[in-house]
Amino acid sequence: MELSPRRVILVIDDEIEVLRLVETILVQQGYDVVLATGADSAIATFANMDPKPNLLLTDVVMPGMSGPMLVDHLLNLQPGLRVLFMSGYDERQVVQRYVVERGFDLIPKPFTLQRLAVAVRASLDGPETPIRERD
Repeated sequence: MELSPRRVILVIDDEIEVLRLVETILVQQGYDVVLATGADSAIATFANMDPKPNLLLTDVVMPGMSGPMLVDHLLNLQPGLRVLFMSGYDERQVVQRYVVERGFDLIPKPFTLQRLAVAVRASLDGPETPIRERD
């Protein structure tokens, strides 16, 4: 019986503490996790990933390029890439306009281990991210 390949998750956040916590939780759940400390790092990391990630888990608000801008860029490179946003600012207009209103999944920070595990599983098992028009 052939084992299914492990799921690979690229996690992007500008706070190293958040990255380490998310990595610990997801590795315990059986995922392969690759970390990036911001959009530029994520783009470079993504370019060198083989296999490409099954899921992109990214913060919304980061210095430089925002999470939604990063996602638009990476979706051009890998259409259908599943995306889960995380944010401590779930009521901010940018989160509502560029994440929620565009139909992306969002997990508010802070989150529990169980809540993150459920959100990641739902994103991985759900439909591929449709190609969206930019506003």
